[in-house]
Amino acid sequence: MVNLGKKIWKRGDLFIWLTGAGLSLSLIMTMALVLAIVVNAMGTFWPGEIQVLQLNDGSQVLGVQVGREQIPNYGSPDEQKEVYRVQIKKANRDIYDSDFVWVDESKIKLSQTPEVVVAVARREWGNFFGYVKEVLDGDQVIAQGTEKSLRVVQDLLPDITAKNKKIEHIEKKEIGAINHKLERVRLKLKELSLKGITKGPKVDLLNQKIPELQSQYNALEEKLAKIRSSQTGKIILQTVEGREKILPLYQVLDIYNPNSFSLVDKFGYFFKGINDFFWDDPREANTEGGVFPAIYGTALMVMIMSLMATPLGVLAAFYLREYAKQGTLVSIVRIAVNNLAGVPSIVFGVFGVGFFIYIIGGSIDQLFFPEALPTPTFGTGGILWASLTMALLTVPVVIVSTEEGLAAVPKGIREASLALGATQFETTWRVVLPAVMPSILTGLILAMARAAGEVAPLMITGVVKLAPSLPIDGLWPFIHLERKFMHLGFHIYDVGFQSPNVDAARPMVFATTLLLILMVILLNMAAIYLRNRLHKQLTASAV
Repeated sequence: MVNLGKKIWKRGDLFIWLTGAGLSLSLIMTMALVLAIVVNAMGTFWPGEIQVLQLNDGSQVLGVQVGREQIPNYGSPDEQKEVYRVQIKKANRDIYDSDFVWVDESKIKLSQTPEVVVAVARREWGNFFGYVKEVLDGDQVIAQGTEKSLRVVQDLLPDITAKNKKIEHIEKKEIGAINHKLERVRLKLKELSLKGITKGPKVDLLNQKIPELQSQYNALEEKLAKIRSSQTGKIILQTVEGREKILPLYQVLDIYNPNSFSLVDKFGYFFKGINDFFWDDPREANTEGGVFPAIYGTALMVMIMSLMATPLGVLAAFYLREYAKQGTLVSIVRIAVNNLAGVPSIVFGVFGVGFFIYIIGGSIDQLFFPEALPTPTFGTGGILWASLTMALLTVPVVIVSTEEGLAAVPKGIREASLALGATQFETTWRVVLPAVMPSILTGLILAMARAAGEVAPLMITGVVKLAPSLPIDGLWPFIHLERKFMHLGFHIYDVGFQSPNVDAARPMVFATTLLLILMVILLNMAAIYLRNRLHKQLTASAV
């Protein structure tokens, strides 16, 4: 038996089993984490049935069951028994002051699923669960009762949505463009004033533009007022206790009866919810609506970071490996680069604020935007400075990965190129660089994954809870790198840890987390595909 144990130890079978167990445990933990996120995220968009709970005290609770847990029992072992409670999303936050309530199962006398009930998605105050008393157009009643009113409102909803989109377009696009032009005129007048020019053709030409722009602004305001005055519809809702809520129809985003849904209807609503989550703007302190601005900001920040970090890291690695004389100084630089990879990210954020924002951004404002001061243009947080900060954070990864790739290129290939008459630059550019490109892309993959998930540096260099406009739009100069932006990682932090309504925010946290994971995977898959394709081309050309 002892000899058998020694043979197993010498053959390394035990170590093989240990490494296999470690790999299996890592995979199980990763899959369990991802599965938990997926289940909780997908449940956000699935329409649950609305139930009415009759309690022993005669009261009623209407809502969707979203959770169930065991109530701890601290009595003697003989008295202990399993007791559970359920969490009900009763919505109607403006009436009940809370979205959720816990109900002990022992207090539930009867649970029913009414055939006719409505769920109303609103622009404010979240969802409403209950019944419809009547629908009015001005003071005229056009429908009564939940069933008939539901059909009427669903017929009116496309026109209501079209008017809301038209109002939003006028406010954000047309009026926004006029305000942008007025601000440019104001700044140009101030610029001329700083130069001592207060009269003349330039000043007169600018002053002539203001009444014209103001006239366009007033016309759009009248147009908005006309559209709003046509929105006279309203709906009178009732809770299960009979309390009434008057809601203007322009506040209704959607209305439906989940208890009447077939399985096909539920899947249709499920995919509609996912689509809205991708493309809509956030509402209700980011706990509802979509995350499109955060997706946009995350993708743009990662792209700008990649454009900054990759060339910088590759050039540094080529110099250290190909041109610098190997010695103590180069070794110290390599140690410093490796240590930079372990510096806490918030330190890079503090550096970004001090160097990029205050020094470089402040200098840019003094030189090119003095008319805008004391309001800073580049001397405050923005997507450019956040991207540069993240580039510094991730550039050590690119340097190390590129250097490892350069070290793997055989010295004979360089010597053969030089022997054929190529210069060192030509050898580096046409022979070494293509051969090391897969390693460069490996570093880029790791850099993108880290940049997409980092939050701490962004919190002080440009990310915000809600950005009023995107960094790229239709207003001159079209690309506004000085603007603040939204980020999926910060969105998760803000909703998950800063929201006063934790239960309402939790579904959004899981959904955004899953989206961020998918986004990182897609970015990595694109870079991996490009790396493998380059590797095949280089292998084929070498043959």
